[in-house]
Parts: sequence; structure tokens; C-alpha cells
Amino acid sequence: MSSSRSWPLSLALLWLIGVALRLAILAVPPAIPALREEFRLSGTEIAALSGAPIVIFAAASLAGSRLVARIGVIAAVIAGLLLTALGSAARSLAFGTTSLLATTVVMGVGVAVAQPAMPALVGRWLPKQLVLGTGVYTNGLLVGEILPVALPLLSPALADTWRVAFAAWAIPIAAIAALVFALAPRAETGSAAAASGRWWPDWPAFDVWRLGLIFGGVGPLYFGTNAFLPGYLSEVGRADLISPALTALNLGQLPASLLLIAFARYIESRAWPFVFSALVGLAGIAVIVVTASALTVISAAVVGFAAGAAFALGLTLPPLLSKPEEVARVAAAMFTIAYASTVVVSLLCGVLWDFSATARAAFLPIAIATMLPIVLIPTIKFERNSRAGV
Repeated sequence: MSSSRSWPLSLALLWLIGVALRLAILAVPPAIPALREEFRLSGTEIAALSGAPIVIFAAASLAGSRLVARIGVIAAVIAGLLLTALGSAARSLAFGTTSLLATTVVMGVGVAVAQPAMPALVGRWLPKQLVLGTGVYTNGLLVGEILPVALPLLSPALADTWRVAFAAWAIPIAAIAALVFALAPRAETGSAAAASGRWWPDWPAFDVWRLGLIFGGVGPLYFGTNAFLPGYLSEVGRADLISPALTALNLGQLPASLLLIAFARYIESRAWPFVFSALVGLAGIAVIVVTASALTVISAAVVGFAAGAAFALGLTLPPLLSKPEEVARVAAAMFTIAYASTVVVSLLCGVLWDFSATARAAFLPIAIATMLPIVLIPTIKFERNSRAGV
């Protein structure tokens, strides 16, 4: 599906899938006050509800690789979307903390199943426009993160009850799954799409771990800053900056994806964009920990920009460096290592904060993780045309 007539449809579907894979996840934060009141959630339970998707992404990514090997790339994406919609709808019927967490797990597994298939889908639909396709898909992810936060402010129905919101977000996700089924190439929909049948990652391979650790440097930059920036600002007496800083952090990702789309042809198969993104992220973190002013908000936007760019670039690595039939399992390994690394780094941040009694210390593991792409990306030989395998 890479002809001149079909690539606009490919881009549109990739964008819609990206939106669908984030709607259900980011529907939780606006609902937390209501959930806490209704279910008497403790701080630990709120943390588990918010952090569960990251853990599930690490644990269930291999299921996506397995599904691609058995039923094909597009069928795996559709299955993941439908499972995500089911989990979101089921959450609206939760009657307690256990059922709420269980349905959140179902939703998270759906996203985790679809994610490893997406780099393979980009590589299959747009083999000569990997950065463009990934940039559009990433932009969809970012829009999917923003919509659940913004729309409840505009729609009284969504703002009125969390049950309505969770059920409502399941509808567009299911609709997007139906669009993919209807518009995707029939040759891909019903087959394994020439997959090799291999789904278990080649764990001992240095290249697999290298990709995982490169992508693993992105998660802490984004998730870690989101998690520890509020505590830092509260500690230094600038709680008034928390909302503007978090908004800047998340909105800062959008320009990154748009620039990648605009300049895709100039940055594909090059190491310097990865290194540049990491350096920009490090600079943003450095400014954050020495300021508590409007400059902190600007720096949060810089960190968001760097994280968004690094995330999109990281998603191009499996289809760029792997054989088409190997992309899904390489992506699954990359996601597993990366999200597990994010969890570990987050724990280290918390431990260091407790040990040092200062929130600034929590940013040190984030900075160290962000250095991984700077060290590892230059060791990759970007032989774009060979795709000899990872």
C-alpha cells in the first residue's frame, strides 16, 4: 500500500490508529478525583491505576509479536483496538477498585498488543517514507493524549460522570478498528502477511538490547518528568507552576511530530537527530532543576519537544533496520526492554528522592537514561536500503 494513490489513505489510517491507542489511557487522569471519591482510592491505588499501563506495555508486548506471527499485522492491530475499546467500555461498569484495575489491564493489553505491529505496518505501507509515516502516527498518539484532557472541559456530558467518559471513548476506538478493517488492503487483512512465523525475540542479540536501551532512554524523559516535576515545584514553593509546566511538557511534543513530518526526507537514516533530541532533553532537565520560574515552564516544553522527537525517531528503528517479516518481533523486544527500563528508572528516581530528601535528585536517573541514545545511536550503521536485520 505504498503507491502514489494510496499513501494519503495510509497516512490517515496511521494517524487514526495513533489517536485510538491513547484515548482510553489518557481518559483516566481527568476522572481521578471522581474515582477517588466514589471508590475511596488511596494514593497507592491511584498510582497503580495510573502506572499500570506502562507495566502492561512491558509485559504484554510479546503477545503482540505472537499475534502478528499468527494472524498478520493488520489483523493484530484490529484485535488490539477492539480489546482496547472493550476494556474502556468495561471500565464504565466497574463496581470497585479490583474491577476497575482488572478492566484497566484489559485495556492496557489491547494497546500493548497493537503497539509492536505498528512499526511493521508503517514499514509495509510506507517502506520509502518511514519517518513521514512514523511522524504522522506519533502525531496521532499525541492528539490522542490531549483529547481526553481537553474535551471534558468542553462537553458537560463527559465532565458529568467518569462512567459516561469511559464508555464514550470506547466508541471512536471501535469505529477506527472498523475503518482499518474496511479500508486496509484485503491481501493483508486475512493473512499472516508474509510473516516469518518467528515471534520470540532474539534476546541475546546485542542489537536487540541496543534498540531497547535507546528507546528506553525516551520513557524516563517523558514519564519521569511528568511524575516528578510536580513534587519538585511543590518542594521549592512554586506549586502555582505545576499546571502550566505539565501542560507545556505535554503540548511541547506536538511541534516535534510536525517537524518530523515536514523534514522527514532530511533526517531518515541519520544518527544526528537522535543525538540532538537527547542533548536538547538533557539541557531542558538541567534548566528545570536550577529554576523555579517561567523559565521552568519553557524548559518543560523543551523537554516535551525532545521526548516527542526521540519517541518518533525510536519508532522508526525496527522497520528501518529489520527485515519486513522481523519488524514486529524486534519492535516487541524494543518495547519490552524500553518500558521495563522506564519502570526501573522511575523506581530509582523515587529511591534517590527519599534518600537525598530533595526532589531535585529524582532527575538524576532521568538524565542518565537520556544519555543512552547519545552513546548507543552512533554505534548503529544506518544502511537504509539493505534492511539486513537486527
